[in-house]
Order: sequence, then structure tokens, then C-alpha cells
Amino acid sequence: MSEKVKVKITRNVSVLPAIALRGLVVFPNNIVHFEVGRAKSIAAIEAAMHANSSVFLVAQKEMDVEEPTMLDLYGYGVIAEIKQVLRVSDDLVKVLVEGKTRARLLELNDGDFLQASVRPVPVRGIGADKRTQTEALVRSLKDCFEEYLSYSPQISKDIIYNIVSSDSPLFLSEYMPANLLLKYEDKQTILNESSLLSRLEKLLMLLRQECQVLEIERDLDDKVNASLDKGQREYYLREQMHIISEELGDSEDTRAEADTYRQKIAALKLDDESTEKLLKECDRLARMQSNSAESGVIRSYLDTCLGLPWHITTEDDLDQAHARRVLDREHYGLQKVKERILELLAVRKLNTEVKGQIVCLVGPPGVGKTSIAHSIADCMGRKFARMSLGGVHDEAEIRGHRRTYIGAMPGRIISAINSAKSSNPVILLDEIDKLAGDYKGDPSSALLEVLDPEQNRTFKDNYLDIPFDLSEVLFITTANDASTIPGPLYDRMDVIELPSYTRTEKFNIAKRHLLPKQLKNNGLDGKVTMTSGAIYEIIDGYTREAGVRNLERTITSVLRKCAQKIAAGETEKISVSGTMVKSLLGPEKVKPTFISRTDSVGIANGLAWTSVGGEMLPVEVAVIPNGTGKIEITGSLGDVMKESAQLAVTYARVHAEEYGIAPDRFKNTDLHIHAPEGAVPKDGPSAGVTLTTALVSALSGIPVRHDLAMTGEITLHGNVLPIGGLKEKSMAAFREGISTVLIPKENATDLYEVDAEVKEKIHFIPVERLSQVLKHALIMPGHAAARSAHAMPQATNLIAGEKPVAKDPATVM
Repeated sequence: MSEKVKVKITRNVSVLPAIALRGLVVFPNNIVHFEVGRAKSIAAIEAAMHANSSVFLVAQKEMDVEEPTMLDLYGYGVIAEIKQVLRVSDDLVKVLVEGKTRARLLELNDGDFLQASVRPVPVRGIGADKRTQTEALVRSLKDCFEEYLSYSPQISKDIIYNIVSSDSPLFLSEYMPANLLLKYEDKQTILNESSLLSRLEKLLMLLRQECQVLEIERDLDDKVNASLDKGQREYYLREQMHIISEELGDSEDTRAEADTYRQKIAALKLDDESTEKLLKECDRLARMQSNSAESGVIRSYLDTCLGLPWHITTEDDLDQAHARRVLDREHYGLQKVKERILELLAVRKLNTEVKGQIVCLVGPPGVGKTSIAHSIADCMGRKFARMSLGGVHDEAEIRGHRRTYIGAMPGRIISAINSAKSSNPVILLDEIDKLAGDYKGDPSSALLEVLDPEQNRTFKDNYLDIPFDLSEVLFITTANDASTIPGPLYDRMDVIELPSYTRTEKFNIAKRHLLPKQLKNNGLDGKVTMTSGAIYEIIDGYTREAGVRNLERTITSVLRKCAQKIAAGETEKISVSGTMVKSLLGPEKVKPTFISRTDSVGIANGLAWTSVGGEMLPVEVAVIPNGTGKIEITGSLGDVMKESAQLAVTYARVHAEEYGIAPDRFKNTDLHIHAPEGAVPKDGPSAGVTLTTALVSALSGIPVRHDLAMTGEITLHGNVLPIGGLKEKSMAAFREGISTVLIPKENATDLYEVDAEVKEKIHFIPVERLSQVLKHALIMPGHAAARSAHAMPQATNLIAGEKPVAKDPATVM
């Protein structure tokens, strides 16, 4: 650039070409050389050379900024004189400058090059009262510099001499930061200081910090060097041992071991890819020292692979009579479940090519899901292995860890195969609905390959890294709530539902299985007997559950108290009766469920489905006179259930005249709708008919039958829609002694799945309109004796072949 630039000086303010420096801070009275590559910076040098060779040098805050502005530059820089310029190429210039004066940046103008308005700002001197403090700082600086030299001996002798021989505070405050290896931000901090005393204090602090960092670095270097020296020493010693072993003829240890592994691999007769991979590991082992850590890892890997039952299988026993005897011996009831298992065995007997199936047993806790899986293995004569999936959140638990990790091991699937010592065992995946996922992966997704017969033929564990055939394995999974199982995983399984036990079934299970087992466990065989009344007393008064787990615990508690009396010598034999149970266990723990037990106004008995079985869900409605038409809904109801309550209110207003409800009753009264057990969240649409019945009863004053329960979703125009979980809901009604249950007409086919004992005791009435529900549920004046229990023939075998309706969302969570 040939344009001449005139330096303007106004009131001690100079306008000079400016150069933004990257990672470099120039101090006054110091000569510095640097390279310039940006076009504007080269233009600024040329402009300065055409003027008086003065240029303003200022450091930029961020080194990666290509077009710096005023905000990108520090506030203080140096006015320097250009001593020499050497053009290396068209886009690179080497410059030698000498710092003259510290200056403050006032304004920056951008054009072909940067022009800065600057004002010289010399460092303030030291007063007479500060001379002693200044002398102390200079001495401390020199002492600290000597310590710095012990960590950085590469500093040139000229720099050392200039610092040691000088006692000028100003000289040291500019020369030391300019020539020592400090960060440019720290150098700029010193340049920004306008007071010589504060500059010396800042420089001393930075120098001490740098000494501390250098000391830590030196300690780390010493440790690393010592470690390297130790490693080299061990390497030389191992090499010497290797040579000595060869001289003594002892070097064949790992080679002989590798040959033994090769023979075992050849005997397995695996596929070519797997055989080749295992043989490569043998070759690696042969080249290693027997005491090296890596050789131990290879040995563990080869032992794991060779220890798997690659071609070891058990022959299936598919005899139907034998399977039925085993199932009947170990389980009472569960007829539909047993039939489903026998069907599975029959298909395998007729088609030996059928591959491993995946069965999912779904039911409340304590109904025997795990023991059913044991029984299936016993029926078929297969090995059995169980793995719990509850709380598993790491994908590596299923697929295993890669061998690059320290302490790697196979996943649970391969470990179960290894423990079963068979390639076609029965593997129980317990609590599959309680899988968890996090940042480590989703184990339910890893199970997709395991539980897919089309994919698990070549299942590859991360640790093995060779395929293993899982297609002959019979996988059985268990779950309490099938709705929490991911859809793609649920789709791969054949679901068998285990219902809740009836009172009679619990009695027989306790008498045939639980009591003999606990008599033996407690050493009371022949010493304690328990009457039927005692067992029924425990079932009715001390346990309330879908399964029999608490029943077994309570029986054990009774037997322990009997054992205490016998051990104390009070008696030799005990016969436990129903009355004695109360004296041993105290007052009954099962309190009556809150339901309407008398014909009442504004209370209707509903039915709910939960993940642990069915429950009664009473609904109460209170009409508050002198109100304003406000509707209050309580009882921890979910959004869907609140919407059902709004539908019930609308239906009652539309049909108010049919039930003798005054039209202005909705305006002059408040309604309060409540579902008891307010601490338990409730949701789902199946309480619609119960809400409507209770509401119409409260508004009309007509009582509701107490021996009748109902379930069903409603529409705005009074239709009753189908619901899910009818089997569990009917069991709840049976448990509470309900004689009549109203169900949606489209659910009549689901009665095929209801237990025979339940259908014998309960009259099911299918309905399709709310008017029919109210006709059966409300005791109209003059018709109290005409109960609707005989208004319709028993509907237990309607259209038995239709597919049951799917479950709706859980009514009680």
C-alpha cells in the first residue's frame, strides 16, 4: 500500500496504525520480533513505515478472531518503533520492533488497516513512603526467580544476568514478564497495572503460582520416568527369563497349553468363522509369557467358550399323561393354564422341528408363575435356569461386556446356558415387566434378539463375539402387569394369564401344599394338625391377596407359635382350630372392604382392575341443598374418571324427568362425588355406569341395591361400552359376596374366561344402555321385592368363541 499516513497528535492523543497480536504482549523497552500474516496487519506495517515507523501493538482477547473490533482487543498496549521488516512471501512478513511507551486504546477505526487513537499512559512512580515496601518486593521477586530457574534451566544466560544484576523496579516489572514463559493473559494483566507497586505485587504472585505449577509438573515427570524405568527393567528381566527358559527347555509351557486348547476347539466342530477366531486366540496365547496379564485374559476367554454346552442337549419328554401328573401334583386349580401347557407339549410332540417358543405368564403376585415354570421344565425333562430381570438397567447384563473392559464377563443369558449345562434348557426370565433403562442402554431392546426365534439362532454375546444358537431354548417370562412390557417385546411372546385364586382354591392349596411343606420345614410332622376351620379362618381373617404368599407366611407364623409350646414342654401334640387361630395371631387383620352393604341412596358398588387383581370400587354422591350448581369431585381420581363423572352429570340432567328429578335441582344444589380410599389413585373409563347410578340415586332419592355391582364405560347418549379385566373384576365381586354383576353386553363373550365357581355364585347381566343399568340397580317405589336377579336368564355361555375385549387402562393404580 503506497498511501501515506500522517500521525495526528491532539492533546497527547495519537492516531497510529494498529496491529492486533495473537498470544503476544509487548512491553516497553523490550525488543520483540514476530510474524504478520493478516492483510490488514501487513497494510498497517507498510503505513507505519511510510510515516514515522511508529505502530500501536495491542493483544486481542481471543486468538481465533480473524477480524477483531474494539471489543475484541485489550484496553492497554504499547507504542512501538519498527526496527526491521523482512517480507518472506506475499502473505507473510517478519517484523522487529522495540516497545517505547505504554498507551491506552481510546478508539479504533477499521479500513484497509486498523487505526487506533491512543494516549500514552506511563506507569506511576513510587512515593518515598513506599520505598521500603518496593525494595522488599524486588528482593522477593529475585528469590522467586531463583526458584523459577530451578524448574526452568533452559532460560538464556543473558536474561538471567539482566534480571539478577538489575535493582530497578520499573525495569524488572517490564523485563521479567516480557522474557519469562507466562501466559499472555497474565502478561496483559501486568501491563494493565498503572501503579508500579501493584504491578510488582501482581508479578510476584504470578511467578509464585508458576513455580507451584512447575513443581507439580516435575513431580509428575519424575513419577512417569520412574514407572517407565520400572517397566523397562521388568521387560529386560522377562527377556532374560525367556532366554534362560529356552536354555533350560522350559519355554514350551504356553505352546503346549495352546496346543491343548486347539485340540479342544477341533473337538467342538464349530462353524468355520468361530473356529478360526478361537484358533487365533490360541496363537496369541502361544506367543505370550505364561505369567503375563494378557495371557490370563485369553485363558479365561477360551475356558468360557469351551465350557459352553455347544452340542449338549436333553431329550424332551412330551408324554401328556406324565405332564398332567406333574402339573396336578405340584399345582391345584389353574386348569386353563395347565391345558395351555399341555397344548404346547402336544404341538412339540407332533412337530419335532418347532423351535424354542417364548411363553409369558402374567398374573398377580403369589399365584405360582415361577413354580409353573419349574413344573414345565420337570414335565419336559429339561434343565432349568432362572434369571431375575427386576431392576436390570444395563444392556451389558443381557449381552455381556466386551473384552476390552477390565473384568469383562458374559451376559446373563450365556451365564444361564452355562449353569444349565445344556443348549436346550428352560430359562425363566423373571419379572420382565420391571426392566429399567438409563444412559447405559435399554435391556428390553437387547432382549428383542434373544426372544425372537428368527434371530436368536445366531445370538452373539459381546464377550464371546461368536454366535451361539438359542433357538432350542424354551424361554418363559413372568410379569405382574403386561401393560408395562414394551410393545415389540410383548409381541414376541405367547401370553398365558394366571387368574387370582378363589377361596376354595386357596383352601385346597394350603391343605395340599403349603401346610405339609411348612410342617416339614418347622419339624412338626405328626405333632401339629390344622382343621379346615382354622385354614378358612386364616384365609378370611388374616390374608387378603390374589395369590397365596401371605397365606403361607401366616400358616408358618401359626406353626412357629405351636413349635414354641411343644419345645417348652407344655404339650406334645396340638390340633389348631379356628378359635385357636385367633388366640395365636390376635385380632383379625383383614377389615371389611368399604362397600355398600345395605340398600342406600347415593352409593353404588363398582368394580376395578389393578395389576394385582380385581377390587371393589364404591362411588358416593352427596346432594348439598341451597347451592349454586357446583360439582366437587374427590378421591384421587384421574382425568379419564373425572370426564366420566361429567358424562354422568350430563346424562342425569337430560333424563331427570324420567326419575322424578326436578329441573331446577341442578341449579339450586351442589354435588359432591367421592370414591373412597382417597389416597389410592384411580383412573379409567369403566366406572362410568357406577358414577351415573350413584348420581341418579342421590338426586332422585331412589336407593341402590347393595348386592349388585357394575362395570362399564358410558357415552354421552347413554350407551354402555365394553371394558377390560372382567375376570379379575368378577373375582373381586365373588370375594365380597356380591350376587349380581352388570356387565357391558359386548363383554358377554369374556365370561368364557371367568372361573366356573365364580359363574356359579354370581348372576351376570349384560346391558347395553344406561336405562337398563338403572332399571336393575335402582329399587323403584313399589318394586322393592321385585329384584332384578331373576329378570334375565343367566348369561354365562354367550358366544363363547369370540375374542375377548382388550383391557382398558388400570382403574386403580
